[in-house]
Amino acid sequence: MGSQSPVRKLNRARVIESAARGARATVMAIIVSAALAAIKIIAGITGYAYALIADGVESMLDIMSALVVLGSLRLAASPPNERYPYGYGRAETLGAFVVATGLLVAAIGIAIQSVREILTPHHMPARWTLIVLFLVIVTKEVLFRYLSRTAARIESRSVGADAWHHRSDALTSAAAFIGISIALVGGPGYEAADDWAALFACGIIAFNGFRLMRGALRDVMDAAPPPAFEDQVREIAAAVAGVEHVDKCLARRSGFGYFVDMHIEVDGRVPVRDGHEIAHRVKDALTGSDLRILDASIHVEPHPNPYK
Repeated sequence: MGSQSPVRKLNRARVIESAARGARATVMAIIVSAALAAIKIIAGITGYAYALIADGVESMLDIMSALVVLGSLRLAASPPNERYPYGYGRAETLGAFVVATGLLVAAIGIAIQSVREILTPHHMPARWTLIVLFLVIVTKEVLFRYLSRTAARIESRSVGADAWHHRSDALTSAAAFIGISIALVGGPGYEAADDWAALFACGIIAFNGFRLMRGALRDVMDAAPPPAFEDQVREIAAAVAGVEHVDKCLARRSGFGYFVDMHIEVDGRVPVRDGHEIAHRVKDALTGSDLRILDASIHVEPHPNPYK
């Protein structure tokens, strides 16, 4: 599609680096989740802790969601082509949508299983399962914080959604810890306490699933970024020599960056060639900034007051 300018090459490098950083964090989360899932399921079966078994199954969903995130990150880093001239950034947003949907499915599945366990008499959980749950809670919370920081650094919806998968796992484990503790203290008749606790945690998981899905839907529907972002874009454009006024400024998010459509006003007496050059300087200033602007379309209009 022709040679790219140094600025566009720099932006492509930023996208690739962001995707690579997100992928490294995701792969580490997959390895940890796989180990924890096996530990929880085995501990749940041998220790009669049914909340642990459900927790282990939810960890398997974490692995599946992480694989979705990994695929979306790699696709989002692919360069634009003739069929997809705006690139594959939306793949990252779609990955976040799938992961958020997985959270909702996990919440429903755990809720159904919890109700079944409440209605079905079962053994008292073993005391040592509390140690397993404590280690799981700490590990999952560390994973959540690590992925959340990575997501914020690279501005990734999908990595952020995957982070909340691990936070939901920590929440269900914490609920199971509290429930099993109540069951052990209460004795006979309190065997289902961990299931009630898991049922309560489902509400928190579902809430975060809806919250993350709403963020992904905003990107898919080309919602405007925060006002502070537009203010920065206008400030950068207005500082370019020859720009008399910044009129319209529209921006939409796509994966790791933004696309901007802007109308600027210049002195109507300048030649077309000069107006075109001013527009290019505005575009270079925007795409060369730290705002992760992948491309900008600049429309030039004559300023209504040529003597301003």
